Amino acid sequence: MTENTISNPKNFRNFYGRLKGKGLRNKQQEILNSQLKKLSIPAISQISNPDRKLVEISDLFPDLVSINLEIGFGGGEHLVHQARRNPKIGFIGCEPYINGVAMLAGKLSQLDLKNVRIYPGDVRDLFDVLPNDSIGNVFLLYPDPWPKKRHHRRRFVTSEYLIELNRVMKTGAILRIATDIPDYVRQSLQELMKHNFSWMALDARDWRECWSDWISTRYEKKALLEGRKPYYLTFEKRES
Repeated sequence: MTENTISNPKNFRNFYGRLKGKGLRNKQQEILNSQLKKLSIPAISQISNPDRKLVEISDLFPDLVSINLEIGFGGGEHLVHQARRNPKIGFIGCEPYINGVAMLAGKLSQLDLKNVRIYPGDVRDLFDVLPNDSIGNVFLLYPDPWPKKRHHRRRFVTSEYLIELNRVMKTGAILRIATDIPDYVRQSLQELMKHNFSWMALDARDWRECWSDWISTRYEKKALLEGRKPYYLTFEKRES
């Protein structure tokens, strides 16, 4: 996996992961530019909001009952699926990998969805400016596993991310994690319990079987082809 590091001069925040793959075709770039102009959330990045003033995300979805978040939406299959199933819920997709953002932009260009917004960057930038208790359900699907032990601190399921996730999620909201990495399951259970989340499993079916409204993503299909077993974890944000 190609690794790039972004160093932020304001707070020295590092980002580890892929930002870009192969070059986009001209048509893809055109669609990406037009869709991002319509769907991006203003005042999220350090450049557009250097003072890190809180943003009223609900203003983007004034007629919708709740706002859900997908962190690292990949090619956007699941995000589009959920947005189409739930037209009265707003969906924010956060993804720093521009090729994935382009794939989602291509899908959205063919649909008339009014309940999707995109932040093409580090979710920590989004957390910085979200008010407390402003987000409903959250999806973390096949996150970067960082398989080497020395890299486990880069995983999403660490305090750096989970403290802020706990702050912005509403009490009773659900966090779904799908992964094909057993050690990611271990770390998720260990860390989320420390950060005000309850594991909702009652028996083995609750983590072995996918959710009733699930759609398999390109990453899951790849995992299955390579013989890896998916795990589906469901957590509830407890009252603070």
